[in-house]
Amino acid sequence: MIHFRRFAWGVLGFNVLVILWGAVVRATGSGAGCGDHWPLCDGHVIPPDPALATFIELFHRLTSGLALILVVAMWIAARRVFIPGHRARRFAGASLVLIIVESLIGAFIVVRSLTGMDDSALRAAVIALHQANTLLLLGAITLTAWFAGRTADSGARISLPLTLRLLLALGVLGLIVLGATGAITALGDTLFRPETLEAGWQDKFSPTAHFLIRLRVVHPAVAMAMGVYIIATAWRAYQHASDDLGRKLALALSGLFFAQCAAGVINVILLAPVWMQIVHLLLADTVWITFVLLVASISTTQPSRVAAQLPLTVASPALTAK
Repeated sequence: MIHFRRFAWGVLGFNVLVILWGAVVRATGSGAGCGDHWPLCDGHVIPPDPALATFIELFHRLTSGLALILVVAMWIAARRVFIPGHRARRFAGASLVLIIVESLIGAFIVVRSLTGMDDSALRAAVIALHQANTLLLLGAITLTAWFAGRTADSGARISLPLTLRLLLALGVLGLIVLGATGAITALGDTLFRPETLEAGWQDKFSPTAHFLIRLRVVHPAVAMAMGVYIIATAWRAYQHASDDLGRKLALALSGLFFAQCAAGVINVILLAPVWMQIVHLLLADTVWITFVLLVASISTTQPSRVAAQLPLTVASPALTAK
């Protein structure tokens, strides 16, 4: 069980790296590096004398394929390690489904040539959907690793107050919307990079500007609203948390969201350089993973707490088995 949990955390970390490299592909305009061929690259498994854009796109495909293999391996291992109904096994299955969907969306983007300088509404919609699915994938892998550290009996649910449950549910939805609008904004920054901060600000409110430019105002507005919401939710979760881990996650979530917002402001001021886009995305993914862990932490009991509540004759064999 310990080995599986470590492997699951490793799968999560690798998927984050794949996502960050995917941002490099988009930010450098390398999405068309392999043409509209999929899964081959320009009709080759490994194209001869690849250009830089081809290498960037090919490397993303190779790492994405490895991520798929790792999730498949995690799913197979979960079925062997955990009994039917165990939540680590369920979320491993969800991870498999979501990464298959992730691959199909990526294939659709390539085949439909929604890459390079394509500025269509379809590309914006697919990019937003892609980001939403990516967050769900990271969440499923995170929960797989989380519940892998719990036996069948130690993941008992805690009855949360209705208000807190609504706050957490809306927080999940809000962060997904924030990520989707961020993906669209990043696409607009790539295709229509402003020459100056002032010009970029004026273009946002021009009725003749491209819709991707005018949509830039949406992401900061959603980010400010979610900032207030996340801080309030984290404070409420901190008050409800019954252990140090839950409280630490609530505090970490607040700090990380402030850092993410600061990175977003710096990204705008610097006119969205590639490296800053990567930092901003890394913080966004970290905020999401922390939020998922916070929800899991305050919604389920810790193994030690469950064992303490069980009769000694029942608790001892379970502890010995671990």
